[in-house]
Amino acid sequence: MRFFFLENSAPMHEKCEREALQAADQDNSKDKDASTTDETEDPWDPPYDPCPPCETWEESEEWFHKTTALIANSRATNIITPDRTPQRVTDALWHKVPDLVSILEKDNVPGFLQLFNNNRGCMAWGFVITPETFNYIVSENALRCAKVALEGKAPELSGHRANPNYMNPYGYFPLHEAAEKFSVDMINLLFNYGASANVRTAGDKIIENLLPLHVAVENTCLHKYLEDSLLPFQDYPDRRDYVYKLIQLLCLPEMKIFLDTTRLLAKKTDNLLDELWNYVKDGKLVQTAVLLLAGQEQIRQVGSSKKRKGFSEPDGFDTIMTCLMKCSVALKEKRRDQNELEASLTLECIALLVNIISKAGEDLDAYIQTHSEIMQVPYVEVLERVSSILKDRGFFPTGEGIDVGNL
Repeated sequence: MRFFFLENSAPMHEKCEREALQAADQDNSKDKDASTTDETEDPWDPPYDPCPPCETWEESEEWFHKTTALIANSRATNIITPDRTPQRVTDALWHKVPDLVSILEKDNVPGFLQLFNNNRGCMAWGFVITPETFNYIVSENALRCAKVALEGKAPELSGHRANPNYMNPYGYFPLHEAAEKFSVDMINLLFNYGASANVRTAGDKIIENLLPLHVAVENTCLHKYLEDSLLPFQDYPDRRDYVYKLIQLLCLPEMKIFLDTTRLLAKKTDNLLDELWNYVKDGKLVQTAVLLLAGQEQIRQVGSSKKRKGFSEPDGFDTIMTCLMKCSVALKEKRRDQNELEASLTLECIALLVNIISKAGEDLDAYIQTHSEIMQVPYVEVLERVSSILKDRGFFPTGEGIDVGNL
């Protein structure tokens, strides 16, 4: 489910190089795009030396090839927003989508290269493979085709390659698509070719300002086990039961791929503690639990964990707990209505959650990593092991736990 698309905005299913260069030359005289990574320079139109007076055709050709190489490299290696593909090119691709998808479903590299070679006018623009073309590749999890497109070395591509940081027409990047598919292999491939985990969605077709990490976390929270097995937070007489049950559910074998994806993105996301705190302050318990469990390695690295005179420096967990304590004190001082009481109870449960992952998270994660996609582990065995880990760390799950028969 694409939670990050706005309603009714899901995406619909030849210019020569000299003409593209001419268009780029014209754009060089226009105002620079303030949405790009550099406030003064648009990587789509990098500065280049004008063609000097040439006495021979060879000199002109040398300048042309040098300049096109410079532009092509800039467009293939920088963050590009928004999509610069002309609508007519996008429309032309639409007619080739059935053939493209059929090829990508089989991850058929020769088929993809042949299709591209015969339809370059609608699959490439401005010296790069169009972001919509590459989005189809990522969406179908066609790893071999994606690698060929990112490399751009196949003769059939004529020097065109895909940019892993090029926003598509719908306002998101390849890494958002891979995160939604929970494809760890595709995410790793994109990272290997320079994809940034810090790109955010933008535009009127999508929920804005979302990182790939947010896509993974939010879609994890939509998993059937979490939606069906957790009662509303307010329905638990002892709110701690909600926290323990949530942790048990996240440790089930079926949740491993979701946590693996989130963990991989968390490792590359800047200011992870800020993203975690946004979930905390909004009272989003499930999202907080997912990010705490999957991103704990990075959270522990915030600050220093080295011992000094018998004491350790504060890490990210300590920072979050300190902020929670301050918020809790502030709420208790002005607690007057039911909403403030609920907010205070939510903070207490988040504090318990942070404390559990801080103390038992590494053991829980080590156990989760033992799960295999091939071997089926009985749910009862998983829940017993998780409860044992929690008890060893001083936490004692209460309540009835999970009804494994309903999973």
